[in-house]
Order: sequence, then structure tokens, then C-alpha cells
Amino acid sequence: MKAVIVSDSHGLTAELAQIVSRHRHEADLFIHCGDSELPAEADEIAPFAVVRGNCDWTAAFPDERTEEAGGVRFFVTHGHLYGVKTSLLRLYYRAKETGANVVCFGHSHLAGAERIDEVLFINPGSIALPRGRKEKTYAVLTVGKGQALVQFYDVAGRPIPGLEQTFSF
Repeated sequence: MKAVIVSDSHGLTAELAQIVSRHRHEADLFIHCGDSELPAEADEIAPFAVVRGNCDWTAAFPDERTEEAGGVRFFVTHGHLYGVKTSLLRLYYRAKETGANVVCFGHSHLAGAERIDEVLFINPGSIALPRGRKEKTYAVLTVGKGQALVQFYDVAGRPIPGLEQTFSF
């Protein structure tokens, strides 16, 4: 199972289309964690399971959603409603309520992945306005053979050295 995860694209369209084109033959799921700032009918957002961020003004996107692919249950939210800039605790509790194996969120624009108990948390960073590093990032999660590999890429599709992480799954 492979999922491509983006967040905080803040109006960018060409970059979203390039990411989809780059991964369309390998991805089982495309996730956008909010702040696309695009209308729901935009072609560039169509391949993504999208949630609404604090900068999205369309009611067409839900605040949160669950998705399943390859036996993996995802909980997707932007993060602003769960206080992710200070703690993942509220998000963790919500993940437990939904039965999620993986939580995808954005809002802080900080790329990273961590596991808390049996829940994997992934923030793909931002493809528009990164914080904490210069690269504009997105993430690809690959799950198989009891392992979860999280690899971060820049918008040009180059892997970010030092950010790759593998978790038992």
C-alpha cells in the first residue's frame, strides 16, 4: 500500500498536478491535509481525499475524514481543531476513537513522522510555505511486510536526506 500525503499548498495548482502525475501509477491513495485554498471543483484537488484547513473557506471539504487502503485505516484532519502546534494528545485520542493506524495532518508546516503507541502520525510539511527547513515537502507512506516507510520529497520529487523513517507496522 502506498499513500501520497500533501498539506498546506495554499493555492498552488501546478505543484499538486505534478505530484499526482509523478505518483499516479504507484499510489493507492492521495491525501490532502487541508489549506489547499482551492475550490472543491478544482481539477488539481480531484484525486485527493481532502479535508478543510483554517485557510479553506469552502464548506465542501469536511473537517476530518477516515480512509482505508490496503488494510490501513487513515484519520485525516488539518490539525488546527486539535491544537497540533502544542501537542498531539488530542489528535491521538481522536485517532483511537476512529480506529486509525495512521494519522495525517498539517497546519504547522513542519515535516515529520512519529509513532505514539501503535498510531503513526505523519505531517507532510508544506509544498508552499515550509517551516523548520528550506525544502517544500510532501510525504509518501509505503506499508508492507510489517514495515511502514515514510519518505519525504521536495516538490521536484527529490528525496529529502535524513528525513526517511521506518516503523514496524
